[in-house]
Amino acid sequence: MTATMTGRPPSRRARADGPVATRRRPHDRRRSNVLTLGMMALLAYFLSPLFWLAVASTKTTEDLFSTFGLWFGDDFALFSNVRATFAHNGGEYARWMANTFLYAGVSSVGAASLATFAGYGFARYTFRGRGPMLGLILGTIMVPTTALAIPTYLLFSKVGLVNTPWAIILPSLVSPFGVFLMWVYARDAVSDSVLEAARIDGAGELAIFFRVTLRSLVPGFVTVLLFTLVATWNNYFLPLIMLNDPAYYPITVGLSSWSAQAVGGNGSNAELLAFVVTGSLLSVIPLIAAFVLLQRYWQSGLSAGAVKE
Repeated sequence: MTATMTGRPPSRRARADGPVATRRRPHDRRRSNVLTLGMMALLAYFLSPLFWLAVASTKTTEDLFSTFGLWFGDDFALFSNVRATFAHNGGEYARWMANTFLYAGVSSVGAASLATFAGYGFARYTFRGRGPMLGLILGTIMVPTTALAIPTYLLFSKVGLVNTPWAIILPSLVSPFGVFLMWVYARDAVSDSVLEAARIDGAGELAIFFRVTLRSLVPGFVTVLLFTLVATWNNYFLPLIMLNDPAYYPITVGLSSWSAQAVGGNGSNAELLAFVVTGSLLSVIPLIAAFVLLQRYWQSGLSAGAVKE
C-alpha cells in the first residue's frame, strides 16, 4: 500500500528539528477567554460611572430621581442643562473652568519643565551629593500630598499668598514622581556618545540640552505634563483650604459648593443637582481630549525602562 502525499515535502532542516519545528514562536499571541472576560469586567467597572454621568446629564431634575439611573429619561435635556449650567449665578461656572485651565496649564508646563531639567541633570551629570539628593526625592514620592496641605497653608499664610492663584500653582510645580520618571527616561533616551560628540564640536551644556537632547526627552516631558495636568485638574483639598473667594475656585471646589447648596436648601435648590451633573461631565471632556491628542507621546514615555536591550 502506497501513501499519497500532497503539498511540498518537509525540508531536511524541518525533519531534523522534528517537534521543535512545530513549537509556537515567542511572538505568537495566545488568546485566553478568562483573561478576556476579566478585562471586559474591569472595563465595565471603570466606564460605568462615566456612562451614568453621560446619561444623567441628559435628564431634567425630575427625571434624575424618577427614572432608571443607567438609561435615558423621558426628555432629552442635555443642551438646556448646558446652557443653564453656564448661565447660573452670572456665569460662575465658566469662571471656575477658566481658573482650572489656568491652574492646571501653568502647573503642568512648569512641573514638567522643572522635572525635565532635574531628571536630565541627575541622569547625565556627576556631582557631589547626587545619590543622597536623588534618594531624598524618591522618598518624598511616598509622602501623600494631603498630609502636606496644612503645613503648606501655614507657610503660605505667613507670606500672604493664601486666597491667591499662586497658592494653587506653586505647590503643584513640585513633582517628585516627575523627576524620577525623567531621570529614568533621560538615562535611556540620551546616549553618552551623542553628548561627547556635541562637546567635541564645541557646544556648551545649555546648547547641548536645548538643541540636541530636548527632542529626545519630549515623550517623557509629555508624560509628566499629563500626570501633573490630571492631578491639578482633580485637586480638591488644597484649593478648599487655600481659597476663600469663589472667584478663585477651580471646578472641583465650585461644583462641591453647588452640591452643598442643593443638599442643604431643603429642596429649594434642587435644580442645582442637574447643574452639578452636567458640569461634572463638561469638566471631564478636556482631560479626555488631552489624553487622546497626546497619546503617542505619553505611551512611549510610560514604557521607558520597561525593555532592557
